[in-house]
Amino acid sequence: MNKKLSYLKVFFLSSILFSLMFTGCIEEKQELDKEITIPETNLDSPSVLPDWEDREYHDYYKTTDLINDFQIKYPDLVNVFSIGESVLGKEILSIRITNENNKQAKLSCLIDGCIHGCEWEAGESCLYLAEYLLINFESNMTVTCILNTTEVYIIPLLNPDSRQMDYRFNENGIDLNRNFDIDFGRLRGSSIPIGKLFGRIKIPYLQFKRLHKFFPRFPLFLTNSGRRPFSEPETKAFRDFVYELDKYDFSFYVNCHTAVHNFASPWQSFKPPFKISSNQEKIFDYVLEWVAENTEYENADMNVEGYTYKASGTAMDWVFKEFKIPSFTFEILSQDYEPGAGGGKHDNLVHWMKTTLPVFMYLLVNIKNLHYWKTPNIQPALPEGVPPKPLC
Repeated sequence: MNKKLSYLKVFFLSSILFSLMFTGCIEEKQELDKEITIPETNLDSPSVLPDWEDREYHDYYKTTDLINDFQIKYPDLVNVFSIGESVLGKEILSIRITNENNKQAKLSCLIDGCIHGCEWEAGESCLYLAEYLLINFESNMTVTCILNTTEVYIIPLLNPDSRQMDYRFNENGIDLNRNFDIDFGRLRGSSIPIGKLFGRIKIPYLQFKRLHKFFPRFPLFLTNSGRRPFSEPETKAFRDFVYELDKYDFSFYVNCHTAVHNFASPWQSFKPPFKISSNQEKIFDYVLEWVAENTEYENADMNVEGYTYKASGTAMDWVFKEFKIPSFTFEILSQDYEPGAGGGKHDNLVHWMKTTLPVFMYLLVNIKNLHYWKTPNIQPALPEGVPPKPLC
């Protein structure tokens, strides 16, 4: 009798521990039970992190090799394909990560990086997330649930030419994140629609330091947005791909940058061309507050009083305008750690990758809530040491 009671105690305690370990997809399980069958082997294993080193940065060629290796190693989870070509003819590669053996209807999302080629960590975070999902499938319940119910699309390098040259603009001297059809080419939106002068001369930006001193509301500099929206092959490819993606229950979008150290939602442009509902504003506020409370990144609400910076023609605002889905800009890193922002050098890569993982996993475990504009209140299960302590 005592032996039987001991077994019951062990079973009861094990059940409690198992339920506490997985707060990511577990809260959705009642809704998903009718739609999904999760493998029953090794689902209680904690997730593990990619085995990266701080100096392990990936330029265009190393990125291409890595994601092709993903496809070879995980053929049932990975499909690598090109969405188009850059000015110099480099392939803009996308990765679709999902359990291909699970044929149920799935939601989809898109995360991309390096629309500004000098913002290395934006692309690295995409690769890190991809590897994290792949190495933990079928051993971790949260990741398994995500890949059984979601198609995760990742574009590590939207601007491959400039990633190779460590340059913000594309080969035509255009700021691709000002080339979208939303408040296009506005001076107060830090952009100017000039394209290539005489079709040959590149003018990436114009500085107005002296003018800005006397007229603070005038931008310090203007970046070249191209002569017209979607004038560049990279943004055309992105536009066409996202329109196609919208056929597959497109649910949220994240455009990754460096190094302002914050997380932003629309509106970065001027007056929205449509009414943003109070519920949409509530969801955006909830997400930004979650990021600020659970990571080292700040809430970059673009509508706060006194905030004067405007950026017209951005990918985030355009996606929100076109598809009415939750869309975000993720400014990874901080200005002390990026050469282009006047800080140090590209270093502490593994630390910065660990800081991004909570944000991505939070959005992924809440994809169904985000799709229906419901409160994204599911907490992601994260590995030990994530998020890391901030660098001092």
